[in-house]
Amino acid sequence: MTALLAAEGLGKSFRRGGVRLAAVEGASFSVDAGETLGIVGPSGSGKTTLARLIMRLIDADMGTLCFEGSDLFALRGKALRATRKRFQMVFQDPLAALNPRASVADVIGDPLRIHRLSDRASRPAAIARLLDRVGLPAALASRAVHEISGGQRQRVAIARALATKPRLIVLDEAVSALDVSVRAHILKLLVELQAESGISYIFVSHDIAVVRAIAHRIAIMDHGRIVETGPTAQVIAAPQSATGKALIAAVPRLMPAQD
Repeated sequence: MTALLAAEGLGKSFRRGGVRLAAVEGASFSVDAGETLGIVGPSGSGKTTLARLIMRLIDADMGTLCFEGSDLFALRGKALRATRKRFQMVFQDPLAALNPRASVADVIGDPLRIHRLSDRASRPAAIARLLDRVGLPAALASRAVHEISGGQRQRVAIARALATKPRLIVLDEAVSALDVSVRAHILKLLVELQAESGISYIFVSHDIAVVRAIAHRIAIMDHGRIVETGPTAQVIAAPQSATGKALIAAVPRLMPAQD
């Protein structure tokens, strides 16, 4: 079976102070349909740069990236715009990623309008369906983004990503700014949406405990390289890399009750 997304030898470096620094180096991985790949690593490990390479928000210096069997890096102009609706992204801070003064209806309606997925007359009903799908009332559509809670904003961001019926969503630290109870609700929502539609996720996080709750497989990054990959349960039970061991050791554990 051909992977939905397959990366081979991805590399990206940036010049800083006359010195070229490698942010991503030789990254290879794949994601199947209906699968969640967790990309985990400490701050500065290259996770966000890798996510932006996947989304074609920045260009790679080297490597290949195939999506639905096509060379994603070869796409330009109309061909790239047509393909973009098939892969979407949810960012860490929805208040920064979305126009805070725009209405929820405008935020969710923009991809429907841009990709011509609904006309003006049918758009309100489509927006209401998307809000319902992420557990929000249709009445929220008239509210401004800055007027709703952080958990509601992240649900709106997910609804916006779902608007184009993508096959893949990249989530970059999408729950890290939320409190524990809201985080649990968002993770549960993502799992339910995947079960309903067979969507794939790339879930980027520094927190391996969060990734454990949602990912089928884990890729651990450090200093721009993927240093370990494997099924989630296997990696957590017996990490092979020093980075994996350190990430797992940092997860708080409940201590047994003392007599």
